[in-house]
Amino acid sequence: MLIAENITKRYQGKATIEDVSITIRDGEQVSLIGPSGVGKTTLFHVLSGVMKPDEGSVTLNGDHITGTPGRVSYMLQKDLLLQHKTILDNVILPLLVRGVGKKEAKEQALPLFETFGIAGYEKFYPSQLSGGMRQRAALLRTYLFSGSVLLLDEPFSALDAITKADLHKWYLSVAEKMGFSTFFITHDVDEAIRLSDRVYVLNGIPGKIVGEVQIKGEKPRDTEFLTSEAFSAYKRTLLELLSKA
Repeated sequence: MLIAENITKRYQGKATIEDVSITIRDGEQVSLIGPSGVGKTTLFHVLSGVMKPDEGSVTLNGDHITGTPGRVSYMLQKDLLLQHKTILDNVILPLLVRGVGKKEAKEQALPLFETFGIAGYEKFYPSQLSGGMRQRAALLRTYLFSGSVLLLDEPFSALDAITKADLHKWYLSVAEKMGFSTFFITHDVDEAIRLSDRVYVLNGIPGKIVGEVQIKGEKPRDTEFLTSEAFSAYKRTLLELLSKA
């Protein structure tokens, strides 16, 4: 579905990422892990079309979208909900930007509030919601921007462990129900294993893909899996790839 081939991006003549190729298939949940400063966010900027690579290309369902914003949804780490707008008005912003009328935008968004677990909060303001509920609203807004592929930059990092675990399970169920693909940035190896069908490891200066690990087993993954030898083996492999300079 989303394919990046041989992506290189330079700043002031120095490559930040070099010869990076990734594939996100239909319905897949894929993570990207790597040390700080290796170019994870740069890669997301390229995939979302916010930034044009110096070399390489990006395609979505066969269409070349290199340097073309608006085709792939991109959610930053912070929810960035506008405090002076209701949750409903926040959620419909992508539709308004695309030229959809406000009435029609609300009609499109409202049925999804139940699916995303925020039914009844349409008229609330962001300050009235918990961190987990705000993230649900932000994820719905991101989905409405472009429902096929979501790029999420550490979407759960600001949440406590219990809320994070609940959102992991919820998110995977919504992704399966709605049929969208996700590419996550995360610094949490456990989270990457729990959420993903595959995990890419970006490392080095400039950043390059140094490994790809397929995570087997049905999702959502329960506590038994998280304490299994298989989980420990995946974690050892990923930590070894992260330790490569």
